[in-house]
Amino acid sequence: MSSLQLEGISACVFDAYGTLFDFGSAASRCRDAIGDSFERLTAIWRDKQLQYTWLRSLQGTHADFMDVTRDSLDFAMQALGLQDPDLRERLLQLYLQLDVFPEVRSTLTQLRDKGLKTAILSNGTPAMLQSVVEHNGIGHLFDAVLSAEAVRIYKPHASVYGLAEEALGLQIGAIVFLSANAWDACGAATFGMRVVWCNRYGQRPERIPGRPDFEVKSLAEVPALISAR
Repeated sequence: MSSLQLEGISACVFDAYGTLFDFGSAASRCRDAIGDSFERLTAIWRDKQLQYTWLRSLQGTHADFMDVTRDSLDFAMQALGLQDPDLRERLLQLYLQLDVFPEVRSTLTQLRDKGLKTAILSNGTPAMLQSVVEHNGIGHLFDAVLSAEAVRIYKPHASVYGLAEEALGLQIGAIVFLSANAWDACGAATFGMRVVWCNRYGQRPERIPGRPDFEVKSLAEVPALISAR
């Protein structure tokens, strides 16, 4: 940690899935059909979803994040012996209507009250992000919603993080990136962003280049960390 506060910050840029939006909420709403395996389904679905983004980026075989999400769900359902086309469609629709975490609205409001710009920077497609933002009624709390689809490669590729610098018209040192994914936090730090890792899942630190400036357990801790310009 470099100081007690992040100084000189003009914008807060958030990862979407797992950071603002609870990717587990889709399967949890289908417990009637999945039963006690809903948490296992979420874990396999998410792990495979991330693996496919990294593998496709390395292979140079890009598919958009909705296709990746479908493919990873198919893997997870097959792994658990779930053969139910109606459940598959229900889960995919619910992924477009994920819940925000309880502290999200308050945190965003406090940051904007400080005069800070706010944005989303996500692997999700523009349509996916628009859907989940509108579902939660938080579109007015963002200056920009940015998708990796613009560069057709996934985080932690540097070109994805560069989208925030370009869209917000700010130097990289004036932007803080916030993610609940340890690998994503490292990727942004390696790119040169100031970074807050929201370790809401109790992950261990990654052993890869890049070190977040701060680690918190909830986004509710973030406004107090940032000293705006």
